[in-house]
Amino acid sequence: MIVYGPSNTDAHLQQIMALQKANLPKNISVQEAREQGFVTVDHDMEALSDMNTPYRHSIALEDGNLAGYALVMETRFRHRIPILFPMFELLDGIPWRGKPLKEWRYYVMGQVCVAKPFRGKGVFQGLYLNMRDRLSGHFDLVVTEISTRNSRSIRAHEKVGFENIHEFTDPDGEHWVIVAWGWD
Repeated sequence: MIVYGPSNTDAHLQQIMALQKANLPKNISVQEAREQGFVTVDHDMEALSDMNTPYRHSIALEDGNLAGYALVMETRFRHRIPILFPMFELLDGIPWRGKPLKEWRYYVMGQVCVAKPFRGKGVFQGLYLNMRDRLSGHFDLVVTEISTRNSRSIRAHEKVGFENIHEFTDPDGEHWVIVAWGWD
């Protein structure tokens, strides 16, 4: 049975880092990335731990083994992870329900990943529902950006209820979609 909850221990963070590394584009084939999805950022333990405070990441466990994770990244991390700074700058001005995002209480989905044996079993949605249940008193919505090459992730976010609020192409030619899920 899969159990959802907050990431409370260093062992949880170590398991997150291991699953993250296994799903970076450099560690999977192009075909697997296209069919199964991938993660973009490789967090170190210090950043992952800092992001886990005060709002804990969501994890899915089965018999103590990590089935998946969803990372909370508050907007205060805009300067912490250089690859993400342009995203935060862009997000500030994107409108959602008539106001720029910077006027809402939101956090960024720092990353979400489901281990291969658990894909297609509702773990992705379960992670997001756990986050909503735990964090909706503190935030109005969650926002994330997804490479359009990652069609599996786009479909999974749509199933949860995310809506497309912006699209752009970065200087390297990568096309991105920004999606939001409101909790009112």
